Amino acid sequence: MEREIRTQVLVVGGGVGGCACALALSAHRIATVLTEPTDWLGGQLTSQAVPPDEHRWIEEQGCTHRYRAYREAVRDFYRRYYPLTDSARANPHLNPGGGWVSRLCHEPKVGVAVLNAMLAYPQMGGWLKVLYRHQPIEALAEGDFVRAVRFQNTETGETLVVDADYVIDATELGDLLPMAGVEYVTGAESQRETGEPHAKPTAEPHNLQAFTWCMALGYDPQGDYTIEQPAQYERWRAYQPPFWPAPLLSWTDVHPITLQARRLSLFGEDGVPLFTYRQIVDPALYGAALAPEPVTIVNWPQNDYFEGSIIDVPESEVAVHLKSARQLSLSLLYWLQTEAPRPDGGVGYPGLHLRPDITGTPDGLAKAPYIREARRICARFTVCEQHVSAECRPGAPLAEPFADSVGVGYYRIDLHPTTGGDTYLDIEALPFQIPLGALLPVRVRNLLPACKNIGTTHITNGCYRLHPVEWNIGEAVGILVAFCIAHRVEPHRVYEESPLLASYQARLTAEGVPLAWQL
Repeated sequence: MEREIRTQVLVVGGGVGGCACALALSAHRIATVLTEPTDWLGGQLTSQAVPPDEHRWIEEQGCTHRYRAYREAVRDFYRRYYPLTDSARANPHLNPGGGWVSRLCHEPKVGVAVLNAMLAYPQMGGWLKVLYRHQPIEALAEGDFVRAVRFQNTETGETLVVDADYVIDATELGDLLPMAGVEYVTGAESQRETGEPHAKPTAEPHNLQAFTWCMALGYDPQGDYTIEQPAQYERWRAYQPPFWPAPLLSWTDVHPITLQARRLSLFGEDGVPLFTYRQIVDPALYGAALAPEPVTIVNWPQNDYFEGSIIDVPESEVAVHLKSARQLSLSLLYWLQTEAPRPDGGVGYPGLHLRPDITGTPDGLAKAPYIREARRICARFTVCEQHVSAECRPGAPLAEPFADSVGVGYYRIDLHPTTGGDTYLDIEALPFQIPLGALLPVRVRNLLPACKNIGTTHITNGCYRLHPVEWNIGEAVGILVAFCIAHRVEPHRVYEESPLLASYQARLTAEGVPLAWQL
């Protein structure tokens, strides 16, 4: 018999935005159910195994207080429980992994531990319930309202209906939008639609950024951990995209900004050092007797998968692309172990090996693929390239100001190769704000996005999709729902009525959400 439960707020998706949303709601003791399809909360930070991509001001400003609390709790976890050297422990800006993509490269399982700790009290208090391994399969909508969502337990097959006053779509692909009949867009819009200088001449709904099945690799220079040749190895070994200057499995790639050929390497001997790029375990932080082997996350140009979309295509096609993405990552590992040229004239690094303990999986690949682009709501306001691009705002220090700001963020407009055959689009953005209008569907009243599914375009998604911004989006939505429940108003009224907007923004500020940059 199908179970049914009732809650005030249902947050579907336990990634970065979903967790931030649940934290904000929990601060107001609002009955909340948070669902997650895997057994780890954290999304990009954990189950997708992506160290946080952040901006250069992150230690001083440009994120919410709760996100800063997460960052400091990660550092404190290492200081408390890992045998760091005294100098490492004393470093206020400790980078646990030593990678250079982020000032806070850390293990996914540490992220899980910290998020679980941050959400422990509201679960004990009874106003937050977390349901793992629950996948949404149907949304029950009536007119402009979503009344409930049906889930399937991926372990038992049992179904569960959750009725809620508010439904938050924090899924990685915007899964609730088609289920609930919410108007949305996918892929690349046309220049006629958005007016963006870099938009396509005509809309291409299935032209989306690559996704990546990340993996964790350790390195033992004395070992030989060569895996069995992957089933698709010969395919990927011969594969060369038309915009790539060499085979994908090689030490040559495309510089994302100049689009010129660029030399890569494993440890920086004669090119960009990929191993240390997203390194999450740094032996230099430990004494010689206790030093672990180095570990890195492989989210590199060579394992970006852009051969097909996994949005709005048949499930059989989705399965093919997901399998091929895993095969691409394993083929990259096999190439690294057996054929990658070394500076000494030899080939292969057999000491590279998968670390299942790092990813929490049997094989060392992440629990879920890293998603860069999702379905996006048709919003009351859409952020376009003209609002945030440095090229479109020459001489301006900041992106276009938004009177309805609910937070801030910064990242380059960084689009990876796409399923439509486009190469990188990587252009300078300006420090920007997150407008409330981009969080509101044009029609549906009680479903809100809390992930990469807000009112951005294919182009501006490239700078709104990273960890601190997704966290801010989720937190702003959680505070918005709490505000609406307290004041008995709908979110759209907050956007439309200046006094309500001002009160909501005051609430955001009081809870540590900066609404403007101080540069």
